[in-house]
Amino acid sequence: MKYQVGKPGRVVIARFGDGDDVLAGLVEIARKEEIRAAQFQVVGGLRRGRYVVGPAKEGMPPVPVWREFTEAHEVVANGTIFWQGEEPKIHCHGAYGRGGEVSAGCLRDGVETFLVLEAVITEIIGVEATRELDPVSGMVLLKL
Repeated sequence: MKYQVGKPGRVVIARFGDGDDVLAGLVEIARKEEIRAAQFQVVGGLRRGRYVVGPAKEGMPPVPVWREFTEAHEVVANGTIFWQGEEPKIHCHGAYGRGGEVSAGCLRDGVETFLVLEAVITEIIGVEATRELDPVSGMVLLKL
């Protein structure tokens, strides 16, 4: 295990409207505000999105199992923002529900807001954290 200790910095509150791309919006905020490290929480509705529910089997490199929703779902999710080179990278896990069914996983792409979604981004200052491509897993992972 490796760790660093930082402090909370700025807090950004964002409201995503109907049809907004949530992951692209979080990247845009991080880039515009030069937020190099952060954690965030989101709550609201998503109309569509693709997410990973785990590897097909344990082993390297992991083969992702994809799921997709194409109609409105409630969402609550947490994530982090760290940069890989010149780009902010989002890592977001959440729970997505509609009716009596709930699924959870790593939100990846095609994420579109239904009606409204709120985000609270808390900057982390005083840490040196980045994302780098891990050659064994083929994934972009946190590096401290």
